[in-house]
Amino acid sequence: MADPIRVLVVDDHKVVRKGLRIFLSIAAEIEVIGEARNGAEAVEKTAEHRPDVVLMDLKMPVMDGPTAIKQIRTAHPDVQIVALTSFHDESLAQQALEAGAIGYVFKDADEEELISAIQLAGKGQGVIAPEIIQALVKRPDHNIRYQARLTDRERGVLGLVARGMTNPTIASRLSISVSTVSFHVHNILGKLDAKTRTEAATIAAREGLIDT
Repeated sequence: MADPIRVLVVDDHKVVRKGLRIFLSIAAEIEVIGEARNGAEAVEKTAEHRPDVVLMDLKMPVMDGPTAIKQIRTAHPDVQIVALTSFHDESLAQQALEAGAIGYVFKDADEEELISAIQLAGKGQGVIAPEIIQALVKRPDHNIRYQARLTDRERGVLGLVARGMTNPTIASRLSISVSTVSFHVHNILGKLDAKTRTEAATIAAREGLIDT
């Protein structure tokens, strides 16, 4: 049996943290290993406990979520972060994703959605609430400045990345080697100036590089 995904829960409301613990206890493959009340505590406890996934609120005192996400991802790039918020705010979402969050889920999501987001994050894959993708696409700074920078093959790979596919799955779908997929993904991240696959997918949706 595989080791459980170790999760750090970050939220400034005690009742929310307790609720999330109960929420996640139904999944045998997930273990909540700690809690933090704000971004500063999240940074400290991530260094102390080295969770696999941090479930991060975004609006908090002392240090907000996007700032904490950036610090954690810089110090511990192997730790994945899922932003969890009640705010349908595309600007806040963009800050979180650009800081390095691999996923973005709303607090009114059901338990299956939340657990799935954590499981995917544990595998290095991201999920973004559809409302956020659509909102980012409609932002006034939407343009096509990246179109000429990506090859047709890179756009094809990017579309599959945005659907949450792993490199082996993409390789099988396109009948190319995994190393070739890795090469394309590396180039895509560089051309889009993206830190993560999720951020690349967000940029792609916003810039009209993929069909949303």
